[in-house]
Amino acid sequence: MHMIKETKDGVILMLYVQPKAKRNGIDGIDEWRKRLKVKIKAPPVEGKANKEVVKFFSKLFGREVVIIRGETSREKDLLIKGLKVEDVKEKLNIK
Repeated sequence: MHMIKETKDGVILMLYVQPKAKRNGIDGIDEWRKRLKVKIKAPPVEGKANKEVVKFFSKLFGREVVIIRGETSREKDLLIKGLKVEDVKEKLNIK
């Protein structure tokens, strides 16, 4: 699975974000982009969707989360600090 990479600081999770959704949630895997699809209620203005992405994943994993790439793109790379790939896969229910 290319969308989850382990680093010395934690795990990088590659996302494809769909803003202005009805609710926040994970919407499966985008096989073509090799990214986890995420729906976010916030609109993509003034960093609102980015803040919502960080909040959503911080709550999900109980860890500090930082967007390390893709601030202005729908394709974002998140760093989830202090976790291993297995922890992330288990939480996301990915084999």
